Amino acid sequence: MFVDECTIKARAGDGGRGCISWRREKYEPFGGPNGGDGGRGGAVVLLGDENTNNLIDYRFKQHWNGERGEHGLGKDCTGREGKPAILKIPLGTIVTRKDTGQVVAEVTEHGQQVVLCKGGNGGWGNTHFKTSTNRAPRRANPGQPGEQGEFKLDLKSIADVGLVGFPNAGKSSLTRAITQARPKAAAYPFTTLHPQIGVIEHADLLRGGRRLLLADIPGLIAGASENRGLGHRFLRHIERCKLLVIILDMAGVDGRDPRDDYRDLLRELELYDPALLEKPRLVAANKMDLPEAKAWLAKFRRRHKVAVVELSCLSGKGLNPLKRELARRATPKPPKASR
Repeated sequence: MFVDECTIKARAGDGGRGCISWRREKYEPFGGPNGGDGGRGGAVVLLGDENTNNLIDYRFKQHWNGERGEHGLGKDCTGREGKPAILKIPLGTIVTRKDTGQVVAEVTEHGQQVVLCKGGNGGWGNTHFKTSTNRAPRRANPGQPGEQGEFKLDLKSIADVGLVGFPNAGKSSLTRAITQARPKAAAYPFTTLHPQIGVIEHADLLRGGRRLLLADIPGLIAGASENRGLGHRFLRHIERCKLLVIILDMAGVDGRDPRDDYRDLLRELELYDPALLEKPRLVAANKMDLPEAKAWLAKFRRRHKVAVVELSCLSGKGLNPLKRELARRATPKPPKASR
């Protein structure tokens, strides 16, 4: 199961109570107060984890609580701090308060920590209340309550390349061919039901010591930007991509015109977020092993002036040129050395 949005209820631990205690030793029957402070409550902390790819852990467990701080002890012993509740979440998660809609955190880096709810401070022991006129205070503070709230988690995948296309265009087949991801691939629409993230490995990338992440989202249909079909709620997963790959069935197997498909896909992207059209894009002309694909490609080039890579996921032809092009376009250029 893939979960990219959920709601959690978080509560940090309360602080421990301060202690009322007296120093009692041999020959010192009135040694004065020595009550220790209570420990601080455990916080609720978000931790960015690159090995986590969805929010399924928080769909079935919605309540996350930090531990209460230990109460203060005698002999000026401070109580132990409560253990924090650490929530490992995928990179690209946006956290908002459920009641106000305010964005409180955005986790984008591995190891990034965000304190969602602070633990309550521990109460003071009676040592703090000793004065020149009150040498034996019988007062200690209770611990402060920890912060709490209800939060919504929304995942926007962080990937270098976003793969967009209509159902049955070959997105899953391409993902299987150029990455280690294994989405289901079959000859019927809506085979992909949730986004897939795959790693693209190529010699040009390996020499640079990095990798490219590919996001494959479910197929779009006309009206996807208006919450129609399966792809509408997954468009956000390509918002962070550096490069968009529009994959087209260039043979028109289902009676589709690839020229109209390209126009309709751009329209849906624009209606969802006009900024998506400002991203660099590349057309992957799939199913070029079929005889009618050449004629359709010539018509497509006459109407749309855009970079096109010809390929066939079935035969494997054109996959290496595509990976080279992705490595060139999606890899950031090193800064020029200053003279």
